Amino acid sequence: MSKILVTGGSGFIGSALAEKLIRNHNNYVVIVDDLSTGDKGKLPQLPTTNWRFIKCDVNDYAEIAPIMTSYMFDYVFHFAAVVGVQRTQENPVMVLKDIEGIKNVLSLSKNTTVKRIFFSSSSEIYGDPVEVPQNVYTTPLNSRLPYAIVKNVGEAFMRSYKQEFDLDYTIFRFFNTYGPKQSKDFVISKFLLAALHNQDITIYGDGTQTRTFCFIDDNVDACLTALNENKVVNDVINIGGNREITILELAQIVIRLTGSKSKIIHVDPLKDGDMKRRQPDNSDMKKLLGRELLSVEQGIKMILDVGLYEQKNYKECNNSKG
Repeated sequence: MSKILVTGGSGFIGSALAEKLIRNHNNYVVIVDDLSTGDKGKLPQLPTTNWRFIKCDVNDYAEIAPIMTSYMFDYVFHFAAVVGVQRTQENPVMVLKDIEGIKNVLSLSKNTTVKRIFFSSSSEIYGDPVEVPQNVYTTPLNSRLPYAIVKNVGEAFMRSYKQEFDLDYTIFRFFNTYGPKQSKDFVISKFLLAALHNQDITIYGDGTQTRTFCFIDDNVDACLTALNENKVVNDVINIGGNREITILELAQIVIRLTGSKSKIIHVDPLKDGDMKRRQPDNSDMKKLLGRELLSVEQGIKMILDVGLYEQKNYKECNNSKG
């Protein structure tokens, strides 16, 4: 049985990853999260005994050390982080503290039984798009935002621990991912909530900024394939969709698919962090999956089928820091 640690496991991507790991009864999964922005409601609702949740802040060595030395994990998915453009801009010092979590996890991993660490990096490290699509080997990393700097530092730590301690790693550079459990302060969930209540949909600037969107199942399936097939070892991979659409077009798609009467309202652009274009070179991701990714329209329909955004008791829950 493989013992696997998932940090930030009550967040959006972390919880989806943990749930699929737990469905494989050859895995024993420990989920840690400090619940500062995560939500226990996102934890797996599975009647199995091959997992447990521990409240823990990975940025505090005294909290994470006993867990890692007790369980002696085979693999670690380090997904704990402060996320979201607005949140990271408003809390830059809290963002920088995530470097401590990276150091803690790596130090404990190289001193225990961990075979490989899977690190959640971000498309934000590419900064302003000097090359489209963004390629993991050729596109410069030019962002100076604290969140992007932390991810860049994290990647450097992964490579350094491999060089000095022979600790294997995989770096996932996540682009915009969406799905049923995503918190409502991210763009697709925000648009859906507004549309389902026939409220105005707010767009920063003229809406011509472009993004690509990856459904959560495609994201997690790629991550798990890297684990199960021993791929992307000591390497970096973009995880994201490759169809570039404007934010204005996204709002129009949401209105059409929901049959909403919402109006689109434009407000002042964000001061920083709202890059004009985002599009990954995801050819390696598609090779990993062996298939095409879901379209935005298909993904949104799947969210609507779940009906989560129409529930009156739907709570605001943010991506997680564990």
